[in-house]
Amino acid sequence: MSSPKRRIETDVMNSQPILIFFSIYRQEFYVRFKGPEDTPFAGGHWKIHVELPDQYPYKSPSIGFVNRIFHPNIDELSGSVCLDVINQTWSPMYDMVNIFEVFLPQLLHYPNPSDPLNGEAAAMLMRDPKNYENKVRDYVAKYASKEAADEGGEETESDDELSSVGSYESEGEEPAGTMDDV
Repeated sequence: MSSPKRRIETDVMNSQPILIFFSIYRQEFYVRFKGPEDTPFAGGHWKIHVELPDQYPYKSPSIGFVNRIFHPNIDELSGSVCLDVINQTWSPMYDMVNIFEVFLPQLLHYPNPSDPLNGEAAAMLMRDPKNYENKVRDYVAKYASKEAADEGGEETESDDELSSVGSYESEGEEPAGTMDDV
């Protein structure tokens, strides 16, 4: 077995507390990500699409939000994430747990408006932080309910294309099961 395939299997086994269901034969799956409590994203649930390249862990995974989020470093429509540690400085020392327990929560805690993917969010954060927080909370209420995370993007996927689903609950909560359980 090649080293990248072995690493994928190892990361899957080590991630079991946060990834309830994960197919090691398909390197594409979803994770339910919950917004950090002490941010305007609190109470939000996002469906995150994760795709591991064949060269993982030497090449970074592709991460994208399926349901909408208002954040300077996340493209509102495509869900692409502008996060240096994933896009440019990825190291084989990182794994999926780092992404969902450290990197994404820090991105939501500390947005970087000077390197935006969403110019409107960046400008609003710099000029009117209170209005930015209100708009984030509006987006959470409108697009980031648990139901929205469970349903996000399903109209374009067939069961054969993407059958793997994961769940991640932050802040030390017990995992709630797969998205199919809801």
